Amino acid sequence: MKSSLPFMRSCKEASALLIAREDQTLPLRESLALRLHLAICAACPRFERQLLTLRNAMKQWRNYSGDDK
Repeated sequence: MKSSLPFMRSCKEASALLIAREDQTLPLRESLALRLHLAICAACPRFERQLLTLRNAMKQWRNYSGDDK
């Protein structure tokens, strides 16, 4: 989904922004470009949900004490 418009992002670029967003706050321009891409793309919102699932699973794993036997 490559476009000549400066604010459009490809799926590859959007994926990189989704991953970067896990560790840092995106600049406003990048955040808006990502939101636009997610609004028009079918695959990238699915990847976003997968990242959320992984983040939640890792959070539960970090908090697991092993005393639940």
